[in-house]
Amino acid sequence: MNEKAAKPTGVPPEIAKLSFEEAMGELEKLVRQLEEGKAKLDDAISAYERGALLKRHCETKLREAKAKIDRIEIGPDGKASLTSLNS
Repeated sequence: MNEKAAKPTGVPPEIAKLSFEEAMGELEKLVRQLEEGKAKLDDAISAYERGALLKRHCETKLREAKAKIDRIEIGPDGKASLTSLNS
Protein backbone atom coordinates (compact mmCIF):
# COMPACT_ATOMS: atom_id res chain seq x y z
CA MET A 1 0.00 0.00 0.00
CA ASN A 2 1.39 3.36 -0.97
CA GLU A 3 1.54 5.59 2.11
CA LYS A 4 1.39 8.81 0.09
CA ALA A 5 -1.76 7.69 -1.71
CA ALA A 6 -3.41 6.94 1.63
CA LYS A 7 -3.08 10.51 2.93
CA PRO A 8 -6.41 12.28 3.45
CA THR A 9 -7.40 15.01 1.04
CA GLY A 10 -8.17 18.44 2.38
CA VAL A 11 -5.81 18.09 5.34
CA PRO A 12 -2.85 20.48 5.44
CA PRO A 13 0.60 18.88 5.16
CA GLU A 14 1.54 19.90 8.72
CA ILE A 15 -1.39 17.83 10.01
CA ALA A 16 -0.97 14.98 7.50
CA LYS A 17 2.58 14.35 8.73
CA LEU A 18 1.43 13.86 12.35
CA SER A 19 1.16 10.40 13.82
CA PHE A 20 -2.21 9.34 15.21
CA GLU A 21 -0.95 9.87 18.76
CA GLU A 22 0.42 13.35 18.02
CA ALA A 23 -2.80 14.44 16.30
CA MET A 24 -4.97 13.00 19.07
CA GLY A 25 -2.88 14.75 21.73
CA GLU A 26 -3.21 18.08 19.96
CA LEU A 27 -6.94 17.53 19.49
CA GLU A 28 -7.39 16.76 23.19
CA LYS A 29 -5.48 19.93 24.09
CA LEU A 30 -7.69 22.03 21.78
CA VAL A 31 -10.84 20.52 23.26
CA ARG A 32 -9.68 21.36 26.79
CA GLN A 33 -8.92 24.95 25.75
CA LEU A 34 -12.32 25.33 24.09
CA GLU A 35 -14.09 23.84 27.12
CA GLU A 36 -12.44 26.45 29.35
CA GLY A 37 -14.15 29.13 27.27
CA LYS A 38 -11.39 31.69 27.82
CA ALA A 39 -10.35 32.11 24.17
CA LYS A 40 -11.41 35.07 22.08
CA LEU A 41 -14.06 34.24 19.51
CA ASP A 42 -11.69 34.32 16.52
CA ASP A 43 -9.19 32.11 18.35
CA ALA A 44 -11.94 29.68 19.34
CA ILE A 45 -13.14 29.45 15.73
CA SER A 46 -9.59 28.81 14.50
CA ALA A 47 -9.11 26.15 17.18
CA TYR A 48 -12.41 24.50 16.21
CA GLU A 49 -11.41 24.46 12.52
CA ARG A 50 -8.01 22.94 13.32
CA GLY A 51 -9.71 20.44 15.61
CA ALA A 52 -12.00 19.35 12.77
CA LEU A 53 -8.96 18.75 10.55
CA LEU A 54 -7.18 16.83 13.31
CA LYS A 55 -10.30 14.71 13.82
CA ARG A 56 -10.48 13.93 10.09
CA HIS A 57 -6.80 12.96 10.12
CA CYS A 58 -7.27 10.68 13.15
CA GLU A 59 -10.27 9.00 11.52
CA THR A 60 -8.22 8.35 8.38
CA LYS A 61 -5.37 6.88 10.42
CA LEU A 62 -7.83 4.59 12.21
CA ARG A 63 -9.37 3.43 8.90
CA GLU A 64 -5.88 2.68 7.56
CA ALA A 65 -5.04 0.66 10.68
CA LYS A 66 -8.34 -1.25 10.48
CA ALA A 67 -7.70 -2.07 6.82
CA LYS A 68 -4.30 -3.52 7.77
CA ILE A 69 -5.79 -5.54 10.63
CA ASP A 70 -8.60 -6.82 8.41
CA ARG A 71 -5.96 -8.22 6.03
CA ILE A 72 -4.29 -10.31 8.74
CA GLU A 73 -5.24 -13.98 8.66
CA ILE A 74 -4.23 -16.71 11.06
CA GLY A 75 -3.48 -19.94 9.20
CA PRO A 76 -4.17 -23.48 10.41
CA ASP A 77 -0.56 -23.62 11.59
CA GLY A 78 -1.18 -20.59 13.85
CA LYS A 79 1.00 -18.26 11.80
CA ALA A 80 -0.20 -14.81 10.83
CA SER A 81 -0.12 -13.69 7.22
CA LEU A 82 -1.46 -10.82 5.18
CA THR A 83 -4.07 -11.44 2.52
CA SER A 84 -3.84 -9.61 -0.77
CA LEU A 85 -6.12 -6.62 -1.27
CA ASN A 86 -7.18 -8.23 -4.55
CA SER A 87 -8.31 -11.53 -3.04
